[in-house]
Amino acid sequence: MKRIRAFVWFWYDFIIGDDWLVAAGVVAALVATYAVSRTSVPAWWIVPVAVVILLPLSLWRASRPRSD
Repeated sequence: MKRIRAFVWFWYDFIIGDDWLVAAGVVAALVATYAVSRTSVPAWWIVPVAVVILLPLSLWRASRPRSD
């Protein structure tokens, strides 16, 4: 059981990492890409746009001073 818990914790930490909002944004971008790909509209642009939005947001959140 200890190994299974360590395995699951590793993947949780690897995927979610420090910012769960970025992970949720990536999942949302992938879901949107799939949904748009089922139509006649090209879907290649959704993930790059998500990265352009999520990366500065993540950097801004990580670099702002914390008030403890």
